Amino acid sequence: MKRIFFGILGLGILGAITLAFRSPAAPVSVAPRQAPIPGRTYVGSGTCGDCHVSIYERWAKTRMANVVTDPRVRPQILHPDFSKPDPLLTFKLEDIALVYGSKWKQRYFKKVGDDYFPLPAQWDVTHKLWRAYFVQPNTDWWVPFYPPDNAQRPTGPLCDGCHSVDYNIKTKTVKEWNVGCERCHGPGSEHASNPGRLNIVNPAKLDFVRANDTCIQCHSQGQPLTNPIAGRYYDWPVGFHQGLNLKDFWRLEEHKLGETTFMHFADGTGHKNRMQGNDFVQSVMYRRGVTCFSCHDVHGTGNNADLIKPASQLCLTCHGPSSPNGPRATTIAGHTHHRPDSAGSECIACHMPKIEQTIADINVRSHTFNFIPPEMTDQYKIPNSCTSCHTDKTAAWARETMRSWPEVSPWRVN
Repeated sequence: MKRIFFGILGLGILGAITLAFRSPAAPVSVAPRQAPIPGRTYVGSGTCGDCHVSIYERWAKTRMANVVTDPRVRPQILHPDFSKPDPLLTFKLEDIALVYGSKWKQRYFKKVGDDYFPLPAQWDVTHKLWRAYFVQPNTDWWVPFYPPDNAQRPTGPLCDGCHSVDYNIKTKTVKEWNVGCERCHGPGSEHASNPGRLNIVNPAKLDFVRANDTCIQCHSQGQPLTNPIAGRYYDWPVGFHQGLNLKDFWRLEEHKLGETTFMHFADGTGHKNRMQGNDFVQSVMYRRGVTCFSCHDVHGTGNNADLIKPASQLCLTCHGPSSPNGPRATTIAGHTHHRPDSAGSECIACHMPKIEQTIADINVRSHTFNFIPPEMTDQYKIPNSCTSCHTDKTAAWARETMRSWPEVSPWRVN
């Protein structure tokens, strides 16, 4: 099944909420002149911040704005102590040109000529230890097309296109590192010189497919439609920018139902991180016109997931008890069979289980919004929603427990 992704950065909460609560049956208007205009160029997020001061200040604190860092400029970004010896630490602090990441893992890149290359160890932020960093054979699709050595796998074709604005595959230069304003709003030169709503892309004004593609361009696994490009294989949608159609540049990773692969569980749910777009396009939420920014505000909200509300409140905005889109039970506890104030009564515990690996035993949440029943664990080895939390229990225990719930159909619990 093919899927589409869109990375989100540019609309205010009001625009996101307006789109989120529009009736799915209602037509979505697209502002005129959303296609790129010849001669429109990138100006950098700092220029955007001259006018959009409050939004810029919020965004500047987000992980989107700080995913790539020069350690000479911001040494405080470094998590590990490089003075402490470790068998995996075979490089020196002065070898590091760029640092990637800060929440789950931190990776380090060395500059050689006009390319960057990954160094052989990464820092596990949660466990506070070094782990080897090497993409193994028979994993990512691009591995056979590159030498079996990190020092010969440049980050330009494999990473940098999503971690920057306007990466130029010929010059190997960027307008700016990180997910800047124009990553989601498109080139801003005309808007900067003559501000107006019609000469900049606002994802909130796009149809739900193209709106979500703002995020899916980077939060998905796939390949460019034509690969190699100028002799190299790329792992990001080369040539796409806001105002164009992602489908003309990118195809999502294929999956055969029933097969467990490096990227997917047997039912097609993502197996690894950066699969949010692959997950989301399978969901009922996506088909009903919900967008990534119906839940997230990438301009920054003060929490790690940049949710517009706490997760315990957000889902209930649309899916409250006995609402048309909600559970049939009159209370949340009646639906979840957990205490109202417990983690088990949060929608995301069952409908967004942490089953997609980012590093070691640290997982991120699924974005299909499906409840994964115990049967899927027995038949297809997919982690189910129950024992993902109740780690001391078995799938059989979860199945029998659910059978005892009076409102659960015996035909639906296996």
